[in-house]
Amino acid sequence: MLILCKLINFLRIFAKSPQENLNCMRNLPVFAATVLAAFLSSCSSEEVLLSPAKGAEGVNVDTHLTLTFDGQPSVGTAGWIRIFDAVTGECVDSLDLSVPAGPTESRTYAPDIDYTKVPYDYTRDIVPTNRNTVPGTPSGTAEPTPPEYQLTIIGGFTDAFHFHPILVRGNTAVIYPHNNVLSYGRKYRVTIDEGVITAPSGSFKGIRKWTFSTAAEVPFLTDTLVVDASGRGDFSTLQGALDIVPDFSPTPVVIKVLPGDYEEIVYVRNKANITILGSGADVTRVHYANNEVFNPHPMTVKTNERAGTFPQRRAAVAFDHCRDLVLRDITFATDLMGQAEGLFLNGDRIALYGVHIIGDGDALQANGSVYLEGCEIDGGGDTILGRGSLFAYRSAFRNRGGPFTWVRNFKPAHGDIFVECTFESVTDTPADYGRSIFNHGSVYPDAEMVLIDCRVRNLNPLGWSALGEPTVTMLEYNTRDMDTGAPVDVSRRHRYSRQLTLPRDESLLASYRDPAFVLGGWAVK
Repeated sequence: MLILCKLINFLRIFAKSPQENLNCMRNLPVFAATVLAAFLSSCSSEEVLLSPAKGAEGVNVDTHLTLTFDGQPSVGTAGWIRIFDAVTGECVDSLDLSVPAGPTESRTYAPDIDYTKVPYDYTRDIVPTNRNTVPGTPSGTAEPTPPEYQLTIIGGFTDAFHFHPILVRGNTAVIYPHNNVLSYGRKYRVTIDEGVITAPSGSFKGIRKWTFSTAAEVPFLTDTLVVDASGRGDFSTLQGALDIVPDFSPTPVVIKVLPGDYEEIVYVRNKANITILGSGADVTRVHYANNEVFNPHPMTVKTNERAGTFPQRRAAVAFDHCRDLVLRDITFATDLMGQAEGLFLNGDRIALYGVHIIGDGDALQANGSVYLEGCEIDGGGDTILGRGSLFAYRSAFRNRGGPFTWVRNFKPAHGDIFVECTFESVTDTPADYGRSIFNHGSVYPDAEMVLIDCRVRNLNPLGWSALGEPTVTMLEYNTRDMDTGAPVDVSRRHRYSRQLTLPRDESLLASYRDPAFVLGGWAVK
């Protein structure tokens, strides 16, 4: 296609009048040089495949802007990308490439930093966006987020997220406009300064007249919305589909995510009665290079651990202050290491089926009541972190050594219960079930972890590495080796743990096998 573009422009030279062509032929060397120069440079602004295509109509308002070259392009450190309303001339969005995407080094926090004394306020009458709110506007007890890095509001979180304005994937440069800046039924013009993106040939000189029109109206909110990365669905991004669902809507909505690679930070709050239906965890992947360094918590307030404290921004995908969600057949992953959840859950009655979660440090953070069935989780130490109740059935957990869980529940809530699951360390370092010991002055005396009919590979014989109080509930029954199927040797388990036996613990085992017992009476369907 790109070669054809060059050829077409090359042939335009011969569209001159006969006299003009004759004059060129009288000086053949000059003519040849002119033709060659035209062939090499005639597509300086056309040698790229654009998506949306020039003049495209019906484009989703959550679209990314992509430019595909003959080879891998590079991104500059200066210049602007601007999006104008083509009718009014208003600049509706701009990206300054001189501003770094986000921090790459950890911050040093003051020793007296603490959790918010007043529960974080999730209430809102309108959803703030980049169109009506300055990114970095503080919420809760946080200080403003400084504009020294790129900032965009996602899901109404005004404190904003750092993000990459351009990502290069193979031969394609993907431009990320600020979220929610495009409107329905509008025509837009995109300009890209020279040097923002450099083509392998060096001939790309930017763009001045890239226009497209968005879909005429908001997709009608039926019981099903379709997300398609190619742009042929109701939305191009998972975030875009979630944004359109009203807060705590009583009407069930299914968001069907078609096969594709969805590289985006997803942050959602105040949602209910939503099913996110992927097309299979092996073909539907939502991911981003996010972690605690890239999107750290505020300098003045801690996050996580306590209910009502300031929300965290380090997960690739986060459902915050939500309830009655179902996530199926999809992968959520972070592309960075170091305190980086693939999935963060804060809410009640959230069920996962066939979901693959990939993270580092805390691959999954689960706060509230969470049910897992047929899921896979890959992470580092503290693979699962949470202060709520989690019931996992026939799911697989893998890490690179270290604890699988850091359970932080307090009575009367139950902790993490695993029935017919597998645990394995994928490195030479043995893993262990988990820990409950101190964390910066906090201890979890009610921490609870129960394993029933599970299988293990490369597990520390101690079972639990660090249990801070004898009051913890660490129970195990019928653990077997993944390779041989034989019962494992539990003679060296931590002294605060207990092995369940029959018939003595028959009633207790029956209770822990029941998700409703663990999840506060929730009868999981």
